[in-house]
Amino acid sequence: MEKQIEKAVSAALAQFESISGKSVAEFQDKISAVFDSEKGFMEKVADLDAAFDDEPSLENLREVFFDLLMVNFFSEDVHKLEEDYLDTPEWEDIENQTIDRGTELLNVLLYIQECEDEDIQPELEDFLKEFLLVDEDEFQDEHRIYEDMIANQVLMESNVEEISKVAAGLSDESEIKDLFYPVMCFFLQTTPEEDEIQEVINYSEDPEFDAAIYSMLVAFNEGE
Repeated sequence: MEKQIEKAVSAALAQFESISGKSVAEFQDKISAVFDSEKGFMEKVADLDAAFDDEPSLENLREVFFDLLMVNFFSEDVHKLEEDYLDTPEWEDIENQTIDRGTELLNVLLYIQECEDEDIQPELEDFLKEFLLVDEDEFQDEHRIYEDMIANQVLMESNVEEISKVAAGLSDESEIKDLFYPVMCFFLQTTPEEDEIQEVINYSEDPEFDAAIYSMLVAFNEGE
């Protein structure tokens, strides 16, 4: 498993365990085995799903961990394959099979990696305008999906409490509703102190999920 992803997985599960009081040690061992496997991508997906099937308390993290599995594939596995593998019919078939899997968190993770490569700090405006290109006519799908983040960029000049208030008022139709709070909190505080992490937990309506996602992004951003 790529070290940056290993840190993200550990941070997410540690935060979940801390808040829920449920041990995740056995589950984490299973996940590590999946990520470290030499199997093909779809076989890894099947093993990932089997691990989550055995841990229903972690169900709301299933698709987020799919995102991490995808990033791990791009970071590690793809380098072991032929040079143009991502242009092959085999990969196209995998994309078609997984088109409904994962979350928009994948874009955030890939953006953080790009920031690391360019030695810059992640920022919401940069993510939206320079990475997702939401202002460009040909990227209006991204504009629609991230509309609530685009409309609430002023929250980057506010605080976690205000992010929580806006998150609570989002429409159930919002495509980014579930991730809005932890992702916006991350862009507000990318390198938080312990008391700032606790603040994110305190204002969350779903602390098990939100704190896991927030801690995952913070750890991923710390790099290897």
